[in-house]
Amino acid sequence: MPRLRILSSFSSGIRGGSVNTPTPRSRSKSDWVIGRASGRAIRRTEDDCLALPLCLSRGDADVLVELIMTPAESELLHAALCHALDGHLPPLDAPECRMGVQKNLYHR
Repeated sequence: MPRLRILSSFSSGIRGGSVNTPTPRSRSKSDWVIGRASGRAIRRTEDDCLALPLCLSRGDADVLVELIMTPAESELLHAALCHALDGHLPPLDAPECRMGVQKNLYHR
């Protein structure tokens, strides 16, 4: 089962743009928001798992965490995302694995 590892926590006053947290208009200070931690890449852990850096935000506090997944869990997430994106035009700057979809959909 995927697990979260807490890396650090900090107030929004000192984060200095190091996280990319969505800010919906209807968000209240008590709502939790999760987003990618900008500037941090997905990495392999020492035990060959994958670590996806994320930022959890609530009010003025942010927590930098990593979602740790085994290769099998990562493949399942990748397949689920590909399935969910099926039939949608990928953006021009889409990752390499979506380029075939991009070519097929743009050149029909």
